[in-house]
Amino acid sequence: MDVYIKYFEPDLIPLEKLAKGDWIDLRAAEDVELKAGEFRYIRLGVGMILPEGYEAHVAPRSSTFKNFGILVANSVGVVDNSYCGDADEWRTPAYAVRDTVIHKNDRIVQFRIIEKQPELNFITVEHLKEESRGGFGSTGKN
Repeated sequence: MDVYIKYFEPDLIPLEKLAKGDWIDLRAAEDVELKAGEFRYIRLGVGMILPEGYEAHVAPRSSTFKNFGILVANSVGVVDNSYCGDADEWRTPAYAVRDTVIHKNDRIVQFRIIEKQPELNFITVEHLKEESRGGFGSTGKN
C-alpha cells in the first residue's frame, strides 16, 4: 500500500516502519520549550496522502509522558484522508505538566493507518438484549 509523504523540514529523520511494533513513530519538527501548564500544537513535519478508505490515528508513545512531561491533549488524533493538501502538516496538541524541552527529531507520538469505519445505519429500538453485562466497568468481575 503506497502512502505519499511530504516532509516540511529537510533535516527531519524520515519515517520508518520498525520490525517490532505496529505503530510508526512521529518526530517533533521543531525545538519546543514548554513551561508547566502551557499548551501548544507541536509540528510533526509531515503531511501524507493516505490510501482511499483509510485514516490515521495518532497517539502518544508509551514513553512520551515519562520523557517529556506532556499529555497529548486530545488523547488520540484522527487524520482523515482528505487532510492531504500541500499545506496540511500534521501536528499534535501538547499540554505540559512540568517544564520541558523537546528537541527537533525527538520521537513524541506514533501513528497507524487503519480502515475507515463502514457506513452505519442507526435504528432506534425500545429494547436491547434481555441479559445485561452488569454495568459500567463490569468486565472480568464475578
